[in-house]
Amino acid sequence: MNSKTLRCGLLITFICLLPSVAAADALRLPAIFGNHMVLQRDQPIPVWGWSDPGAEVTVSFRDQRVTTITRADGQWTATLAAESTGESADLIVLSGDDLVFTDVLVGDVWVASGQSNMSWTVSNSNNAEAEIEAADHPDIRLFTLKRRVSTEPLREAGGSWVACTPEATKGFSAVAYFFGRELQEELDVPIGLINTSWGGTPAEAWTSIGALAANPELTSIIEQRTRDIVNYPEKLSVHIGELAAWAARRVTAESDGAEFTERKPRGPRGPEHPHLPAGLYNGMIQPLIPYGIRGVIWYQGESNGSRPEQYATLFPTMIRDWRRQWGQGAFPFLFVQLANFMPNGDESGRVWAFLREAQTQTLRLPNTGMAVTIDIGNPDDIHPRNKQDVGKRLALAAQAVAYDQSVIASGPMFSELTIDGSEAVISFSNAETGLTGVKGKVLGFEIAGKDRIWVPATATISGAKVLVSNPVIPEPVAVRYAWANSPEATLANGVNLPAVPFRTDDWSRE
Repeated sequence: MNSKTLRCGLLITFICLLPSVAAADALRLPAIFGNHMVLQRDQPIPVWGWSDPGAEVTVSFRDQRVTTITRADGQWTATLAAESTGESADLIVLSGDDLVFTDVLVGDVWVASGQSNMSWTVSNSNNAEAEIEAADHPDIRLFTLKRRVSTEPLREAGGSWVACTPEATKGFSAVAYFFGRELQEELDVPIGLINTSWGGTPAEAWTSIGALAANPELTSIIEQRTRDIVNYPEKLSVHIGELAAWAARRVTAESDGAEFTERKPRGPRGPEHPHLPAGLYNGMIQPLIPYGIRGVIWYQGESNGSRPEQYATLFPTMIRDWRRQWGQGAFPFLFVQLANFMPNGDESGRVWAFLREAQTQTLRLPNTGMAVTIDIGNPDDIHPRNKQDVGKRLALAAQAVAYDQSVIASGPMFSELTIDGSEAVISFSNAETGLTGVKGKVLGFEIAGKDRIWVPATATISGAKVLVSNPVIPEPVAVRYAWANSPEATLANGVNLPAVPFRTDDWSRE
């Protein structure tokens, strides 16, 4: 056989193989579908992916079989009827080729999102070695979404489902894991946890462009985003020059044996920066939609701490946006109120108190719950190592909000102020189990008169009320509790859930 004949034969063989190769590559699903996944129980199950335009796609699970046709853009969606918990099964997708996902459970799926305190791993939390060793829970499944910023909404992102083992758990979100562990033990159903978080990121990065643009109070965020993207090439060019000069100074200093302490120049914010408004929504939330979920847990706010007034609008806007985009109703959205951190002092030492207030106000939205952590923080560390109690308190909120269980899910919440002579009388809800001061003391109260000057107050528990006073304020008009970045706050209910920080005034923070 001559070389020409051989080449022709190989070419014909290659061409003949093309259809089968294309068919094998054409059918695919996003990474959120995989071996060991959990599908949401008791509601329709959307399954989606890509295939050849016009191709028939059949999705099978347990005794169900649903067929759909791929659209002209190559995308298809099939919806299985609601399923209940049971033994694991295979999810099979057929379209010329076949994809088989094994060990699939039906249970409750929770999305865990936010910034570094949600990303914080089990291996860096309290009692890590023992927690990891005990983390063998075959009915808990873990998924960590690959971090990605995008200027446009994406349909897929990286990641994979794994069963909860010690090896898988040590690098997983501690808050999500401890939350899921509590729920699984309480409910005895499979739990799927999807970790999509990124340290140091603001809430606007997790909110869609449409939601930001639709709110007049948030237009400044959109305007800054536009400037960042438009000016990025020029700023990047300047940054490259600054970086080269910095590197040269470092080399010179090191060659002279001198200490070099100058910080590396920070790059400009551009289309790939994790702070880009809508960038993380596009890259790390949109790819999950419309995967069936039970709800969301959220730990964030630190990066918005200097803008509490804006956060009071931004945070509920984000929640409404996710619910609207997911199309699964007002699913439970549970969040962590910021822990104590940073020095106190004048009003600048209270900015996180106002951020916490914005978080508390978000409870006005239906199907929301909040885990108060004012008692577990560290004034010198933004990352509390006690993630166990954070997970437990979120799980209590889930039991109350998502599962309608009669549990005490919150500490005391301010309900009413009355003035009795020189004494301010504070009434609370969520105080049915009584009020208590941790270690026998009730600390963290302040009182003010008409001059709006705050002074520390003496606080005494009387049933479900707290009596607050200070001799220098004969005619009190307002009370605050735990109103500082890192207050000494000791009020709790009978099951030791901390009271929610509050103020009775509406005075501006200037």
